[in-house]
Amino acid sequence: MVARKIQMCLMVIVMSLPILSLSATPQQEDFLKPYSAVYSTVWKKGISLKVEGKQTLTKQSDDLWKFVFSADSLIASLDESSVFRVKDHQIIPSKYEYRSSALGNKRRATLTFDWENNRVRNDIKDKPWNMTIPPKTLDKLSIQLQVREDLKQGKSIFDYQIADGGHIKNWRFKREKMETIDTKLGRISGIKVIRTDNLEDGKKTSFWFAPKFDYLLVKLEHKEDGESYHLDIDSMSQP
Repeated sequence: MVARKIQMCLMVIVMSLPILSLSATPQQEDFLKPYSAVYSTVWKKGISLKVEGKQTLTKQSDDLWKFVFSADSLIASLDESSVFRVKDHQIIPSKYEYRSSALGNKRRATLTFDWENNRVRNDIKDKPWNMTIPPKTLDKLSIQLQVREDLKQGKSIFDYQIADGGHIKNWRFKREKMETIDTKLGRISGIKVIRTDNLEDGKKTSFWFAPKFDYLLVKLEHKEDGESYHLDIDSMSQP
């Protein structure tokens, strides 16, 4: 149970919380810019667990991108990556990989997307299986980039299908007001976004994305059942 909670804490950092084109187009050049960012987070429930996480977005080729997240502490680690393409401002993942370890409890999974047949292959514990997916399905890492891109396009209501744990999950978000927040990068104006699909479970998750930094996630707050997670940006750089 403790190991599972630690893994959940690390997962919140990710979101707490792309796509087929043969060549680069002006539209693709308008997509999010490559970057590297470091975050710190604190998970509180009786004890406090401090974790540092790092995100990187890189362009692999004219039409291929890679988004990576890693977090590490003395007792737990998490590594995730999503390889994707972009078409019409939509992220289309091709491969998602997940690795975590907490108190000796290790988990790993690989999702391979087959868009010709609208299916995803899920390899967990060397027991692969396949699932049908609707168009525009995301993995649970690339969704953060899709929210950023949709904010950049001026959207205010967000509705996504996520391939996760053998199911298609519906994640929904709502854009709220602009707020000024204090960060290690100084005072930043951020667009507040809340997740709306799980409010009935007593959960509340809020995100702040900064237009100044290409709509980068700069702050996150999550609360549920006496637990809380706080994520704050420490540094960021762009090539």
